[in-house]
Amino acid sequence: MPASPPPAVDTSLLTAVRTLRGPRLRLEPLGPEHLDAVWSGLQDDETLRLTGTRTRFERDAVARHLSSIQSADDRVDWAIVDEATGEYLGEIVLNELEEEDAVMNFRIALLPGNPGKGYGTEATTLALDHAFHELGLHRVTLDVYSFNPRAQRSYEKAGFVVEGRQRDTLYWDGEWVDSILMSVLSTDTRPSYLP
Repeated sequence: MPASPPPAVDTSLLTAVRTLRGPRLRLEPLGPEHLDAVWSGLQDDETLRLTGTRTRFERDAVARHLSSIQSADDRVDWAIVDEATGEYLGEIVLNELEEEDAVMNFRIALLPGNPGKGYGTEATTLALDHAFHELGLHRVTLDVYSFNPRAQRSYEKAGFVVEGRQRDTLYWDGEWVDSILMSVLSTDTRPSYLP
């Protein structure tokens, strides 16, 4: 029996990004008001290593990017904010829309000092609830470098499944590093904050 076609993706929600709320966090549309916090994350060597980022950004270019993403029709970007304190904790993104296949890529970056507190898993769960129940995606994918097992565990807690490994995808500090490929489907069992 042939599989049913993917659902229609509601792309209007990519340009009309709404705030999502969880037990401790809110995901609010990422924009120019987050420039100082985003900039500080881009200056952290460990954050750059974990994301495999070699680019050294210009502050003006980051400001232009933050001004442009709210009108993008192929991605959604949120700031991760502590609901109790209003502190910016990082960013989370669904991007690389493949509309005909109802697929998007996922990425998250927490500021230094925030890993290990469950923020990543909570933010990921909120983003996946939105991806599957509002946007209408069928599949969300990511890849994580093998030197970041803490992130891999967080993704698995949120429902991602390891699909494979790409060998030697990053050369960092004199060593080759593999990428772990992961995905979660709308039909998979996973945690959710939906009623």
